[in-house]
Amino acid sequence: MATPRFIRAFTQNPMSKPSRSKLWFLVHSWAALPIWLFMFFICATGTIAVISQEIVWLVHPAVRAQAPDANTPRMGYQELLDTIKKQEPRAHINRLSWPEESQFALTASVTYPGARSTSLYVNPYTGAVQGSALSFDLRQFMRALHGWLLIPFTNGYSWGWYLVSILSIPMLVSLVTGLVVYKRFWRAYFQKPRLRTGQGSRIFWGDFHRLAGLWSIWFVLLISISAMWFLVQAILGDTHTTISTQGIPAVVARDQVPTVKTPGEAVPRLSLDQVVANAERDLPGMETQQIFFSGNAYDPVTVAGRGAYPLMYQYAQINPYDGKTEDLRRLSDRNGLEFFTESMRPLHTGDFGGFWLKLVWFFFGLLLTMMSLSGLLIWTKRTTQATVKAVRGERPQTARRPAGKPARAADPVPGTATAREVTE
Repeated sequence: MATPRFIRAFTQNPMSKPSRSKLWFLVHSWAALPIWLFMFFICATGTIAVISQEIVWLVHPAVRAQAPDANTPRMGYQELLDTIKKQEPRAHINRLSWPEESQFALTASVTYPGARSTSLYVNPYTGAVQGSALSFDLRQFMRALHGWLLIPFTNGYSWGWYLVSILSIPMLVSLVTGLVVYKRFWRAYFQKPRLRTGQGSRIFWGDFHRLAGLWSIWFVLLISISAMWFLVQAILGDTHTTISTQGIPAVVARDQVPTVKTPGEAVPRLSLDQVVANAERDLPGMETQQIFFSGNAYDPVTVAGRGAYPLMYQYAQINPYDGKTEDLRRLSDRNGLEFFTESMRPLHTGDFGGFWLKLVWFFFGLLLTMMSLSGLLIWTKRTTQATVKAVRGERPQTARRPAGKPARAADPVPGTATAREVTE
């Protein structure tokens, strides 16, 4: 039986047939295909995850918040809390969360008897409970699919988290090597963008890949560095290592907790408006976005929000009985490393500046996804052509020229890109 050509290539003279190293390189190239397909998948799901909350808003009416008229303000904190309790008397309210965009309903995280927990969508202008959140809506699904491939967290971080975050390494390497290959890339910012159509798919996708990459340098760098931090975060978490300067949790002193004489009697507490006012007094410029209620008699109420630096939360823990501030976590309490690490998640998701900033992240996420696709198409075509030549036992052909005459720059080797095509 005749020996296949691509097997004979391993045993015959490497000067007349493709060398073994060339064939092993092709095997290596095809083995990398799943990695780049995975990269495309992660980029695509991440792009959708950026606007997943807005998609839920479109398809789920309960998520929308509409004021009765243009002059209606948001309800006060205590009034809102009382209105929710009247509609859901059996629910224990754990947290209230206000979205950044005014068209979204606020979220009340509640627990019912029997330990059933859910989130309620509440109109911040009327206090009406508009419905319950799905146990696993599109926003949660896309973020879980993108972040850890829906693989559950069992003992520490999900290994899907590691698979996704480790892609930050080839992404960063691709950025650096792309800038090295693209000689004097900064000159392209001062030239007319070139995207040639009608000259074949290789020319089009090559132009697109260079053009999109050129204008997405900052975004690719941001995404790769923040994803690399997620990898480090998982390693620190699974090794029980912390870099936080946060102290021990604050509690209300036992002698400051009021007692009652009759079982079931209500414990006197400050109004929620007063609690929030005390927190905002101690944290000037903070806009309250989340309120965490006490889990027991010794827990303070936590009021959290963002201020002048929109990437990080500040919070105050307030004694609900006398209004005393039990603990503060200000921006000035963080060191430089914490500023960096706590800024990574909002920078990665674009969830810190409202809808229009999300659109910017979505657009560049789409460019990154298409760059992954275009790079995959270019790589696949070149690898396929090289594989076909290797299987057929062909050698790259060179243009014939008179002896002693050097090759000109205008006469490139057929089938290869010129230096101008690589750098432009």
